[in-house]
Amino acid sequence: MLDFDLTEEHRLLEQSVREWGAREVAPKIHDLDREHRFDRTYLKHMADMGLLGCSVPQEYGGAGMDYVSLGLVSEELEYLDTSLRVIMSVHAGLNCLTLLTWGTEDQKQRYLIPQAQGKKIATYGLTEPAAGSDVRGIQTTAVKKGDRYFVTGEKMWISLADVADNYLVFAWTDAEKKKQKDPSGISAFIIERAFKGFSSATLKEKWGILAGNTGSFKMDEVEVPEANLVGRPGEGFKIAMFALDQGRYTVAAGATGLIRACRDASVRYAKERKAFGVEIGQHQLVKEMIAQMESDYQASRLLWMRAGFLKNAGRRNTRETGLAKWFSTVASERAAGDCVQVHGANGYSDEYPAGRFYRNCKGAVIYEGTREIHKVMQADYVLGFRQDRPTRCELPAHRG
Repeated sequence: MLDFDLTEEHRLLEQSVREWGAREVAPKIHDLDREHRFDRTYLKHMADMGLLGCSVPQEYGGAGMDYVSLGLVSEELEYLDTSLRVIMSVHAGLNCLTLLTWGTEDQKQRYLIPQAQGKKIATYGLTEPAAGSDVRGIQTTAVKKGDRYFVTGEKMWISLADVADNYLVFAWTDAEKKKQKDPSGISAFIIERAFKGFSSATLKEKWGILAGNTGSFKMDEVEVPEANLVGRPGEGFKIAMFALDQGRYTVAAGATGLIRACRDASVRYAKERKAFGVEIGQHQLVKEMIAQMESDYQASRLLWMRAGFLKNAGRRNTRETGLAKWFSTVASERAAGDCVQVHGANGYSDEYPAGRFYRNCKGAVIYEGTREIHKVMQADYVLGFRQDRPTRCELPAHRG
């Protein structure tokens, strides 16, 4: 039977994040955004609530919640501000769930447990200055010498780059395959900030997600023990794509929260502002924009929840997660634009949140697969040009 009702645990989780956000985030987020300031105290709060290890089993330091819970947390956090959801995407989605699935028991003990507990913060390092959608274009290399790898390269547009303790990094380990752009020559590694030769910097010139930390990091002959190789040599591309399934899921749920934030802000303003003798919510074209936001919100929520259902069941969901990410991020951009429009001239002022929504929404239409990449992927699925093949490791079904 289909059941669209949330469990009592889900509703309590939503309520707890919502109440925390109203108390701790909403009064401060305008100033944090304007000051381009990342508030590290939110990491501690999120750790204390069990959010940073949301869907990691309890034996590995997590809260043991299901994957729908991860989506709910992502939606509620982005309702407050995109910068908070980004933490869930890179730490909980891209990094922790990858270590849970592909990591050795030793790696889970050394890295996953403290990350799930929030004692260490983690992120994901794939994008480079000259390689975004074209993963095969990365230039970072890892040369093996004895039981060590020496990693050299630069990663760019990395969320929490200047904050994280641990990094899931992708590099070429086969020089010949690098020349041929054969992705089976890419491997994945866990790299610590404390490793010699590692340095990071904050990106100062971005114009969205200003309350979040985004930056770059460089590796100059960083010595990485072989025990920090994730998966087998040459499995890096598969691991990167697996990780994106989890990251895109949190992005989709987060964008759904942004649509809801745009809807709620537009409704409030449409009931307050008057024009031509009546509140502007009485005008049909304003109603049209708000109706579109509601339609997009409900559709986006169903799409990400469907992907979460498949994750809970241990079923492959690359196609469904990609569709959710594509639809919800494009819809959030539309909602944010209309939110500015509903607010009129005030939408162009930082006195209201519409401008922040508009600046924040654009990133998600680009990162973790541009809308164009996702369009091609969905067309290829329908045309039969693309099929998802089984991988050696699959995200474990929720045991609940």
